[in-house]
Amino acid sequence: MGKTYERIDGRLRTFIEAQPMFFTATAPLAGDGTINLSPKGLRGSFAVLDELTVAYLDFAGSNAETVAHLRENGRITLMWCAFTGPPNIVRVHGRGEPVFRDDPRWPELTGHFPDIDPSLHGLRAIVVVRAELIRDTCGYAVPLMTYEADRDLHGRRFAREDDASLSAYFAGKDHVATSIDGLPGLPLPLPPTPAR
Repeated sequence: MGKTYERIDGRLRTFIEAQPMFFTATAPLAGDGTINLSPKGLRGSFAVLDELTVAYLDFAGSNAETVAHLRENGRITLMWCAFTGPPNIVRVHGRGEPVFRDDPRWPELTGHFPDIDPSLHGLRAIVVVRAELIRDTCGYAVPLMTYEADRDLHGRRFAREDDASLSAYFAGKDHVATSIDGLPGLPLPLPPTPAR
């Protein structure tokens, strides 16, 4: 029932790009470390860069576990589920890295997300993932659900922040600069937002 793919293209790419949400899973190297699983949404915040590379915008939040784990070991799995249409689950297992605002690749990477205004969401990093294993499975037990719309709460909450206030917000959170397990997370203070 499952199939392995050599690249992200054709029907597989179309499926991934059509999903309104996906999940990320990461873990520290320590055997007793905290495994992290996060839902990701907001249409326009995910992009296929090439047949083996994807990226997503990492917005403001109250922790930075994914960033911390990627900085330590790079391991990540992304998963998409078909909540409408034919059943399907796609997983991309790979190596990822958080690209921060002061990285020279930032301007080029932000160009892959033309349909979203990152200033509304406190964009703090772009996570770039290079696929090492691409698989799908049946998804027969995934429920059918209807997508209505993206919530506007995140944008409304973080649109009022500038770089300084956003850095202060992150500094006040226990697990942004360091992970739950004490790994380095988001480097603070944030560099200024580069012009697009």
